[in-house]
Amino acid sequence: MIGSHMPRLRVNVPLWLESSSRSHRVRFPSLNRDHEVDIAVIGGGITGAAVAWRFADAGLAVAVVEGRAVGRGSTAASSALLMQEPDEDFVRLARRYGGRRAKRIWQLSRQATRDLVRTLERLRIACDLRRRDSVYYAPTGSDARQLRTEHQRRTAAGVGGRWLDGPAARHVLGFQAAAAIRTTGNAQIDPYKACVGLMHAAARAGALIFERSPIDAIRHSRTGVVLEAARGRIRADRVVIATGYATPYFKPLAARFRMLNTYMIATRPMTPKERRRIGLAAVMQWDTGRPYHYARWTPDHRLLLGGGDRPLVAERQREQALRDGSSSVHQHFLGLYPALVDTPLQYAWEGLFATTPDGLPYIGPHRRYPRHLFALGYGGNGMTFGFLAARLLLDWYRGDRSADHRLFAFTR
Repeated sequence: MIGSHMPRLRVNVPLWLESSSRSHRVRFPSLNRDHEVDIAVIGGGITGAAVAWRFADAGLAVAVVEGRAVGRGSTAASSALLMQEPDEDFVRLARRYGGRRAKRIWQLSRQATRDLVRTLERLRIACDLRRRDSVYYAPTGSDARQLRTEHQRRTAAGVGGRWLDGPAARHVLGFQAAAAIRTTGNAQIDPYKACVGLMHAAARAGALIFERSPIDAIRHSRTGVVLEAARGRIRADRVVIATGYATPYFKPLAARFRMLNTYMIATRPMTPKERRRIGLAAVMQWDTGRPYHYARWTPDHRLLLGGGDRPLVAERQREQALRDGSSSVHQHFLGLYPALVDTPLQYAWEGLFATTPDGLPYIGPHRRYPRHLFALGYGGNGMTFGFLAARLLLDWYRGDRSADHRLFAFTR
């Protein structure tokens, strides 16, 4: 089974699912008969939704199969930051791949962020979309010197952002920082609503959407693939694997990924006076530490705090790891915002995600798996890279293959 022996994609109920009451929960049918399509997509998260919409909108016959419930796995556990900045700094990517390729990766990420925002607006998907600047800050003087080099390299590549000195950073962050880079063009959303909205858009374009339909096996031949489930089969020209990481069914690929847990907490809604005491502007802030921490306001005036990623622990230890991880995140931000001590927390949850050695996803075919296309391993930038994957995979399928595909290929 494709999803057998998979760890839980999250622990506890995220804010996004609690706010979508049970009476408003969206349900899609289960697969209960055979279908024949051009493209089958395994995975009902934001990437699967983006792939389904992109291919269906291009006039192709698409079927999505999700073993559990659409949008309620890693997508629902997301911090929902639409960030054009990859997890890896420009300097590190340039050191690994050269300045020209690093610049192109950043350009593609920036364009994907803008395309996703425009698509959500054009499709009128109600997902609490807010355009927000990001503020990437250096806590110390030595961090600021490295950040200055990062800013200079970004600026030379045309993806710079605005440099903030200590007083300017403090004004927007609400606490003392050595320096920061402020970048426009980012956004925040409700990830569950965005995922379900894209799935509905795909369905309106003709895609078939099935949930609670785990796939038992994938059979491939020279002419196509067959996905086998308990009550039906899907024949397709190709299958897109959009499960976030290499599940045990694709065990030979597992060594390419590092599995991490990330932790998020959210306060109760704050009054205007309380928000002024915190001092954080309407931006998304994150730090240069690794693992990094981040914070932002939600539309209902909660402070959403997260980060402190840790290696995946054994399944039986994850509840305790959530308690420890969320407490660590809380303590980190109490050090920055002492006024938080008087504000109760209402939510704490953990999400599972995969990262790669260079912080970039794998997008495209793999020679070991004929007629498969993959979109896996986004790190902390899943929303942006998932949408980029949808475009690159459609281009690849149409035969429009370029150097952009090689940037994210398994063979890079």
